[in-house]
Amino acid sequence: MSVNPTSDPGTAEASADDLTRDNVESMRRVEAQAMDKRSRADRIAAFVATFCGSMPFVWLHVLIFCGWLAWNSWPGLRHFDPYPYTFLTLVVSLEAIFLSAFILISQNYELRISDRRNQLDLQINLLTEQENTKTLQLLERIAAKLGVDVSTDAELRFLKQVTHPEKLIAQIEQAQQKRPLPSSSV
Repeated sequence: MSVNPTSDPGTAEASADDLTRDNVESMRRVEAQAMDKRSRADRIAAFVATFCGSMPFVWLHVLIFCGWLAWNSWPGLRHFDPYPYTFLTLVVSLEAIFLSAFILISQNYELRISDRRNQLDLQINLLTEQENTKTLQLLERIAAKLGVDVSTDAELRFLKQVTHPEKLIAQIEQAQQKRPLPSSSV
């Protein structure tokens, strides 16, 4: 005896959960492959950027700066960087240069991954649009075979047409040119 998934709501829900779980697992594998393909520079930049964006990084700097300032201000100790702490300024400036480079490298990698996801989304959306258009065309043929008149439905005529992304992009760009630019108040 076979079970019709549409007759038992529990079965249909379980199959939807299975489908979702499969999709999530598939995307997890894609992300893992992307992580495995990172270059050494991307891995180092990601590690540095992640560490620099953490509270241990902040607390480490608080300790270092407090120690530096205390050592170089405490009476009776040999001050290797007396006030105005020129060497500390140099160290902090160099650190900022290198940290910003690591963060930019990390962001560039994330941008490449994001672009790839956007491209995947676009391709899936285009395939879905093509499938929907074909489904509407087939349904219209079935309706004609059954003698159902759908020729007066203007929306259906529009929806069953093939979507051309180039035309949509041109319409979007045209609409953006017509939109007034937000005024900046000073």
